[in-house]
Amino acid sequence: MQLKAGARLKSTVCDAEVVVVRAPAGDVELTCGGQPMVVLGEEFEPGKAPEPGKDEGILLGKRYTDAEGTIEVLCTKAGTGSLWLDGQPLKVKEAKPLPSSD
Repeated sequence: MQLKAGARLKSTVCDAEVVVVRAPAGDVELTCGGQPMVVLGEEFEPGKAPEPGKDEGILLGKRYTDAEGTIEVLCTKAGTGSLWLDGQPLKVKEAKPLPSSD
């Protein structure tokens, strides 16, 4: 799937929804709970459950990114599935420390 900034995606295995903030170049596979995510509003087959080991969940309002920083997504609806990009887990993006005010 070719991702673009601003794209809204939904998980097919849980309630999770995300907005793409930074998109990688080329085709990638963004999954939640081990199943590919779909464009919000697109029809999909319900009834699947997150795969074991890919069911840690995502948190509302948190940004998720890969180790290289090629993708960044914002969680707009929490869910029980974990986000993965091309077989690598996405982690919560840490806030940048503010400079000291001394």
